[in-house]
Amino acid sequence: MQLFTRDTRLADAIHANYLLIPVVNRFGIPLGFGERTIREVCRVHRIDVAFFLAILNVFSHPAYFPEKALLTFDPLTILSYLQKTHAYYRDVQIPVIERQLRQMIRRAGKGKSDLLVVRRFFLEYKKELLAHLHREETVTFPYVRTVHRLHQRRRSSHHRGKGLTYSMAAYEKEHNNVDEKLWDLKNILIKYLPGSVDAVLRNAMIYEIFRLEQDIRDHTRIEETILMPRIAQLERGLGSGTR
Repeated sequence: MQLFTRDTRLADAIHANYLLIPVVNRFGIPLGFGERTIREVCRVHRIDVAFFLAILNVFSHPAYFPEKALLTFDPLTILSYLQKTHAYYRDVQIPVIERQLRQMIRRAGKGKSDLLVVRRFFLEYKKELLAHLHREETVTFPYVRTVHRLHQRRRSSHHRGKGLTYSMAAYEKEHNNVDEKLWDLKNILIKYLPGSVDAVLRNAMIYEIFRLEQDIRDHTRIEETILMPRIAQLERGLGSGTR
């Protein structure tokens, strides 16, 4: 798969990678854009085309790293996208999996006790994921806004980093992967549930977990390859003594 460009038709990008559909929606772009190119769609919706392309390519090409472009992205634009992704996990993808699991439990016969174990495992994962999102939204994201604000004010180097008690270096150390338990959950569903469990619902749930796992993996790459380097660059410009 080649990298998408401004002249790639957005429909072609989605044909190449259907997992981009929810990503495109996070930018406020509904389906039905016809034959428009990425450049044209971004113009209509007033979206930074360079950032939009970076996100599409990060999600579609594991080795892609927008080294030059990331130094120009507006940190608040990055944050807006990340927050919409968090909302998608909380309000759409997690509830979808929960509904599928509830339906399986209601329809289960002999496999009900096994499904109750799956539910406990999933609820533990949900709690961990929501805690991770909450930590970012209450600590990391406000820090990013502060760094951006200080950078915009162009304070003197003596005062620029004063009062900052957090840093991207600290964030990087605490930035743990939240998709590891999904691997175990998939294994339980694939290997160990009895055949009496509703096959259609089980397959649908496995598919949604695969999608969530991949989405979170790509989301983490965006944080690590776009957000972290961009804010670290601003920190250096502030001469911050953060730790």
